Amino acid sequence: MKKYLTTIACFFFAITTSIFAQAKTTNAPKGEYYQLTVYHFKTNTQIATTETYLQNVYLPELHAFGIKNIGVFTSIDNDTAADKRLYILVPIKNLSQLADIPKVLASKKDNSKYTTASYNQPPFERIENIVLKSFELMPRMQTPQLTGSASERVYELRSYEASTEFLYRQKVKMFNAGGEIALFKRLGFNAVFYAEVLAGSRMPNLMYMTTFNNKADRDAHWKTFGSDKEWKTLSALPEYQNTVSKNDTRFLRPTSYSDY
Repeated sequence: MKKYLTTIACFFFAITTSIFAQAKTTNAPKGEYYQLTVYHFKTNTQIATTETYLQNVYLPELHAFGIKNIGVFTSIDNDTAADKRLYILVPIKNLSQLADIPKVLASKKDNSKYTTASYNQPPFERIENIVLKSFELMPRMQTPQLTGSASERVYELRSYEASTEFLYRQKVKMFNAGGEIALFKRLGFNAVFYAEVLAGSRMPNLMYMTTFNNKADRDAHWKTFGSDKEWKTLSALPEYQNTVSKNDTRFLRPTSYSDY
């Protein structure tokens, strides 16, 4: 009898554990988070030092940690810009993983010029980190379906700031329930992500990235978008008026070692 009761108890324990596991999976938040790191430079030497570190240390360590599909992009205007930039897009499963990244990198003993740089010869001017949460209707990053030469591709990163938090939420709604994401997809904008900014220097704010074979392809897509009947109807709705107070657009190109 004792053996029989023990078997029954184990059975119910297994069933209960399975139910709680399924409930946990069902209630798990959909989507993913992103860390967008922006390096600011003054010189090409700084860029070269940082890129060597990213290619030989940063990406390999994060890959080993289980983080894949990391995008590394340079600003197309870096040759002439006073504020030269490099962008790193890192998809993360949860916010606790965000805190783990610095620990993973700190545990790596490397003698790169980036890590051993002196205080008066830093490998960058400043680092800016932005934390994002993917939109409901595009919960995962997508791989662009491009056919043009990699050296000509244009990745367009847009940041939409709003005057108030209410107007910001209206713009997020416009992308999701309003149908703007679906419109971009129908017109072939090859979006990589759409996301809300959870923490950053400029808020309230949302960001997204679209991709094109080249600059002419990009301009043609936006021309089609502007004249699209669905967009004209959507953008004229009263609930979506004045939802963007500032549009910051950056044109980027993936590095040779970028996962994206």
